[in-house]
Amino acid sequence: MKAPTEHKLFVKGPTGKLETIVLVPASKPRGIAIIAHPHPLYQGNMDNKVVYILSKALLESGYLTVKFNFRGVGASEGSHAEGIGEIDDVLAVTQSIRHQYDIESDHLPLLLAGFSFGGAIQAYVAQQLNPEKLVLIAPSVARMKAPPVVDHADSVFIVHGSLDDIVSLQSVLDWATPQTIPITVIPGAEHFFHGKLAILKQVILNACKT
Repeated sequence: MKAPTEHKLFVKGPTGKLETIVLVPASKPRGIAIIAHPHPLYQGNMDNKVVYILSKALLESGYLTVKFNFRGVGASEGSHAEGIGEIDDVLAVTQSIRHQYDIESDHLPLLLAGFSFGGAIQAYVAQQLNPEKLVLIAPSVARMKAPPVVDHADSVFIVHGSLDDIVSLQSVLDWATPQTIPITVIPGAEHFFHGKLAILKQVILNACKT
């Protein structure tokens, strides 16, 4: 059986190159998934375990997956821009990958995914890119004052841990309730889903079956 292929590349971002890893499934991808990592000022990067699980689950679901380091992280140039610049980073990566892999010509759907800070950033990006699906893991929507995604509410999938003490479950409920977005809660899981990553992966796989 043919294995997925991995491509390491640099995408031209608004303030310099952005370190990026693309995983291409063996068969024709069903879509493209752009994954955003947690807060750059708190050791967040594309090698985060939850980001890895997101990438692995979405790849197994048939997506071409893209993870990258925000500006100022790893080998990406620039410096942290309070979330505003990071929105532009996602837009730049998405545009570049779509062009490079001829995604636009095939009209493949877009999935935006993110963990914590990255989840909130993707809520902002969704306003501009109109993704087919939005997958948010413990998104820091209150801290980042994330906008509502009511236009996408029926295609938003949120996962949270019941014991998250970094991004409170209540803060996400307060954001999701007016939009009638359901939340999948993993009992006993904290922010980084230690000991619960296998469950997290299965939950994502189940959500992306269709």
